Amino acid sequence: MRYFVLATDYDGTLAANGRVHNDTLTALERLRTSGRKLILVTGRQLDDLRQVFEQIDLFDYVVAENGALLYCPASRQEKSLGLQPPVEFIEALRDRQVSPLSVGRVIVATWHPHEMTVLQTIRDLGLELQVIFNKGAVMVLPSGINKATGLMAALTEMKFSPHNVVGVGDAENDHAFLNLCECSVAVANALPMLMERVDFVTNDQRGDGVIELTDLLLSSDLSPIDQQLQRHKILLGTRENGAEVNIQPYGSSILLAGTSGGGKSTLASALLERIAEQGYQFCIIDPEGDYENFEQGVVVGDAEASPRIAEVMDLLEKPHENVVINLLGIALQDRPAFFAELLPALLELRSRTGRPHWIVIDEAHHLIPSSWNLATLTLPQQLKGMMLITVHPAQVAPTGLSLVDTILTIGKSPEQNIQAFCETVGDFPPKLSPQTLKTGEALAWFRDQEIPPFRFRIAPGHTERLRHVRKYAEGELGKDRSFYFRGPQKKLNLRAQNLTLFIQIAEGVDDETWLYHLHRGDYSQWFREAIKDENLAESAEAVEQLTHTSASQSLSAIKTAIEKRYTLQA
Repeated sequence: MRYFVLATDYDGTLAANGRVHNDTLTALERLRTSGRKLILVTGRQLDDLRQVFEQIDLFDYVVAENGALLYCPASRQEKSLGLQPPVEFIEALRDRQVSPLSVGRVIVATWHPHEMTVLQTIRDLGLELQVIFNKGAVMVLPSGINKATGLMAALTEMKFSPHNVVGVGDAENDHAFLNLCECSVAVANALPMLMERVDFVTNDQRGDGVIELTDLLLSSDLSPIDQQLQRHKILLGTRENGAEVNIQPYGSSILLAGTSGGGKSTLASALLERIAEQGYQFCIIDPEGDYENFEQGVVVGDAEASPRIAEVMDLLEKPHENVVINLLGIALQDRPAFFAELLPALLELRSRTGRPHWIVIDEAHHLIPSSWNLATLTLPQQLKGMMLITVHPAQVAPTGLSLVDTILTIGKSPEQNIQAFCETVGDFPPKLSPQTLKTGEALAWFRDQEIPPFRFRIAPGHTERLRHVRKYAEGELGKDRSFYFRGPQKKLNLRAQNLTLFIQIAEGVDDETWLYHLHRGDYSQWFREAIKDENLAESAEAVEQLTHTSASQSLSAIKTAIEKRYTLQA
């Protein structure tokens, strides 16, 4: 389910002439029965609302006074979200014959044509107040308070993300809160400017329009209007003709495949950065610590300490908290079992809140291996908002790959990844000739669209992952990913767990040991598979293929290639 909350305006939307029809109330009750929540967002003062709307308890929260007051009908608790304007301001309005004049917990309100007097009084007293209009109503509130801030306060209390909310309104003071919602709706009697800016306009007016919306929610979770929701699309890059390549933030599952060091992490990081910028929540399962410096997520676990699922779930209960689960502290053979225990907890949270919006599984061939007994891991037949990242698509369990509808592949021979995917899931592969991608390019295939795979240039993230501070330069790679200088007779066992130590040890070993590994291609293999740097690997390969280079010359060349890409300690 995508939409867990309906947020609705009162006058002109839910109500006609201040009253809500019984048919509209019945529709709201059916929506609550489906497990969804209701929030009333109104410019009215709470006492006034209680007098005209006896069924206020139908709502989980009420945002009153145009965002300035939060009320929970179940507990009868009120919470002011701002300070009332000073008494001098209210008295000045009365002295200037502003009438009618109503004063709420925070809001001060009157009607047209007193707006100029209100503005003049604010200026004369030097106050930081804002004036909001609602058709003929003139509302004065503290700066920065509106229906959007009030709705956000309610959602925070309820632990819901605005990306799981559909909002409906009719007037100019509804712009802000509707723009906050994942799907914005206007009833047919709404102001023309509002109807132009929302995602969907009902055919019916007022309460009947709300009934129409609730029926669509109950029957399809608004899926017929998914294609109209273009505000939240996530940029991947651009095609040769300049056209943008995007994915929708909901309803897709992605396979990101390619050779080691080909740029999978760069593409995934850029994609996740944009997902985070738009406020969608993600959880990354990170077997090798590749995302430990990813600023948009809180890291749980490290090489010394295993992550605790309880801690992960406590963090994810907060809608705006992203989590990176570092599995370096868990033995390789135990990681699939950890994932099998974690996934049901993530799906249970999704069933209650719709979050996390994205579950990212790096090194998916380790966590969902084709050779592993999947009896203990039940994957739903349809599971959206998944991103599987792997070097070996054919080694991922078919039940995991079958969830995928979008394939992004990079590196050498990207068409082979599509071929391997299709063979694993039993699908017919598209016609695709051998491809040679340029640096920064990827190949995309949208399985549910009638277009063949195509190339695009990846749009880099705003904050490129800094190699200068990454673990590869100065950190601690695990024993299974370190480089070992052993020499031709296997007499040595010198471990380099990062690039700094690699250079230091290389400068100290004898020429025979250095050349032994050089001629075997060990350096480029380590750079590609452990350091995950394709460009560095290619530079090393070029040196390895020289037939008459000396130990000192080849070491100098490889050292220079490393230093161009990394800042090493002296």
